[in-house]
Amino acid sequence: MRTSGPRAAAVSVAAGVLAAAGPVATGVAIAGSPPAPIVRPAAPAGGGAPGTVGGPELTRPGVIVNYPSPRSPRLPRVPASAFVIADATTGQVLAAKQPHAQYGPASTLKILTAVSLIPVLDPNATVLASKRAVSVEPDVVGLKLGHPYKIADLFRALLLISGNDAAIALAEATGSFGKGIAFMNAEARHLQAYDTVAMQPNGLDAPGQHVSAYDEALIARQALRMPAFLSYAETLTTWFPITQRHRIELFNEDQLLTTYRGFIGGKTGWTTPAMATYVGMARRDGHTLIVTVLHAVPGTLFTSAAAMLDWGFRMDGKIQPVGQLAGPLPPPALASQRSAAPGRHMTAARAAAHRARASAAAGMLMPFTAGCMTFAALAFGVYGLARRRRSAAMR
Repeated sequence: MRTSGPRAAAVSVAAGVLAAAGPVATGVAIAGSPPAPIVRPAAPAGGGAPGTVGGPELTRPGVIVNYPSPRSPRLPRVPASAFVIADATTGQVLAAKQPHAQYGPASTLKILTAVSLIPVLDPNATVLASKRAVSVEPDVVGLKLGHPYKIADLFRALLLISGNDAAIALAEATGSFGKGIAFMNAEARHLQAYDTVAMQPNGLDAPGQHVSAYDEALIARQALRMPAFLSYAETLTTWFPITQRHRIELFNEDQLLTTYRGFIGGKTGWTTPAMATYVGMARRDGHTLIVTVLHAVPGTLFTSAAAMLDWGFRMDGKIQPVGQLAGPLPPPALASQRSAAPGRHMTAARAAAHRARASAAAGMLMPFTAGCMTFAALAFGVYGLARRRRSAAMR
């Protein structure tokens, strides 16, 4: 199969997504559609100037790199509108181009889907394939309506062959499609990926959906912290049961997994508006690098990514960084609360679920408290008036 697919507080984003969750965009991007425009990112939810997440140098136009000398190895030419090369261990951004510009993610958004839902869903549980899931096109694993599918199998289909139907099923396994999308946007806010808004779990083009090369590096860095994600992403081949009597073999579509020394995993994507997109991760000699590419010329991704990784490994520790990957925000105080999971398809709410629900609870806490105080004041007032009237009647 060929890969395809396309700041605000977490509460407002999640609420907006839940309210707007409608039919899945199932069509292929229309040929001739204009490229996704560069949009200046909005201010972070926690305050600060637009685009300053990661450091002020990341707002510079064009290619951003601090060569130590005129004889330093030059960056390879990357035919893309935006890219980032970063050290996942130190968080240093070694080089970038338009890192905060917003573009369509295409299937690279599936990394956010996995990072958001792996902590929420029980890998051994199952979910029934819905009409929404089996109707999505293109590039599907071939889910059958009403059949149960194991969560772990769906994650493999998501990351090995970019199964768009598997992405829908995973989102719905949280309890509803809208809830799955809300988990994704809550996780993006938690990672300080303020340029990111998810509307489709498979990355297919949707109005208002976008990411940045910087944000995709943040999301990839979080993926590297998750053993389950790495296990899925490093799988070369596996069998997927379509029904009890029929199964198909899945082959990992990322060519670098078998051709680039030290490669860990990655995700390709493509739609007409988003063009080619890519996220790749590799480890050599104690250094782990992330490369992200957006709005690139199709057919150039693997060559560009390999050349970027080669340059990064050669220059890592020898070059002044141009920025820093932001760390995740601390969990909200209410994140320790646990709530029952919907149905048998989820475990008890774990870390990611806590964050999303806690964000919503925190958003309601102030008005709820104020309402309680107002109600109490009214109640005491009525009680006092009743006592005065009763005393007057007795006299």
